[in-house]
Amino acid sequence: MDGADYGVLAPTWAGTAAASLSNDMAFIQAMLDVEAAWVQVQSDAGLCSTDDSRAVNTVADVQRYDLTVLASKTPDGANALIPLLGMMREQLAVDRAPKSASTALHRGATSQDIIDTALMLVLAKTIGQTLSDLRSTADGLAGLARAHRETVCIARSLTQHALPTTFGWKAASWLSAVLDAEKQLDDALQQLRLQWGGAAGTLASLEQFLEGHGDASVSTGQLSSQLADRLGLKDPGAPWHTNRMPILQIGSALGATIAALGTFGADVLTSSRPEIGELSEPREAGKGGSSAMPQKQNPVRSVLLRNAAFSSPGLLSTLFTAAGTAVDERPDGGWHAEWSALRELTRLAAGAAFHASFLANGLSVNLPAINRNLALGGVAVLSERLATVLSPMVDGGKPAIQDLVRRSLREERPLHELLRSEIPAEDFSDTKLNELFDPAGYLGSADRFTETVLADYSARKELWQSQN
Repeated sequence: MDGADYGVLAPTWAGTAAASLSNDMAFIQAMLDVEAAWVQVQSDAGLCSTDDSRAVNTVADVQRYDLTVLASKTPDGANALIPLLGMMREQLAVDRAPKSASTALHRGATSQDIIDTALMLVLAKTIGQTLSDLRSTADGLAGLARAHRETVCIARSLTQHALPTTFGWKAASWLSAVLDAEKQLDDALQQLRLQWGGAAGTLASLEQFLEGHGDASVSTGQLSSQLADRLGLKDPGAPWHTNRMPILQIGSALGATIAALGTFGADVLTSSRPEIGELSEPREAGKGGSSAMPQKQNPVRSVLLRNAAFSSPGLLSTLFTAAGTAVDERPDGGWHAEWSALRELTRLAAGAAFHASFLANGLSVNLPAINRNLALGGVAVLSERLATVLSPMVDGGKPAIQDLVRRSLREERPLHELLRSEIPAEDFSDTKLNELFDPAGYLGSADRFTETVLADYSARKELWQSQN
């Protein structure tokens, strides 16, 4: 049995694309890809032979390496790249590659160049999948917002019934957060950059090699730019070995994604409680079962969104702490702390987006339960409206109306009757008073807000489609 990380203790991302896109094998392959790409760039510039490039490319295959052995050697240099280089050179020798291939391998680079850049490659693939699932989530939420623009429901404030709203606006609020997170994550994806600075961030060794090579037409800047292009990363023009803002940028975007989806999941969990019953997750074969209670249908997708939201703050804290305490030209421990925190954030965001997509596109809305819960609050949920309209007509103004509302609740007397006793019909007719008790008439700008978010969604979706 191998020692692979299958995610049995991480149900949010276990079994999703994130599991394979960000596992140890994927990361090691990314490091191999960076090394192979660098030798190819050198070959294209005439700094080594095509045979060298071909030989390195051949050994840049993760299947050729025993990852258990590699992992066991990782503590010796505090990172996996150092033993991997030794293993690559052993494979070059096995293949009887030119000795110059071993020399070209890793020329002028340092461990941080390869590891940071490889992490960017892993992030690029995983975030690409995350964005696809986020956009699918947005599609589902937009559908809910459109379908329920006129579905009146109760809004809750600090767990209590507050005012009438619409379920369409509630869904649009989730959608708004998802759109913001998607844009932030997409922006961060476009900023994923090459790290290339050599041993201390000066590329001195590479500069020295080029000087000795005698070809003034090739510069370290050109080579770095070509490497970035080959890897599909942004060329920042300078290394960021001590500037960890790129890590914080992507970490923050991942954290925002998890938070947006966590709120969605938390609301669904609350609303799916049997005593509320307004929402329910889609029924899917094999999903939501209990090991002890066969009658239960657990809202597992929402649970996993909430799990991610609980898990991510500590990971973000690690990234910010590492960045804020970075020292010298290579941080002593802070840099190392970033790796697992960043990968787990990536996995959680990807897993959460995957489950949110299913949830948003299959969520069931229970209209009878929505109507029942709206009625539970009675006319008291319209007390704000009553106070606004009727306070000029009674002695004592707004406080007097509020006292009538409290009295109605305390004495269990109809509020309509108490108001009528204070406001003569000739001053305010029964028809007008009854209209004030209609929740559908006190929705404020909910529909306009919903339309605004849906318009934002439509504009964003056009951009997604233009990019395909």
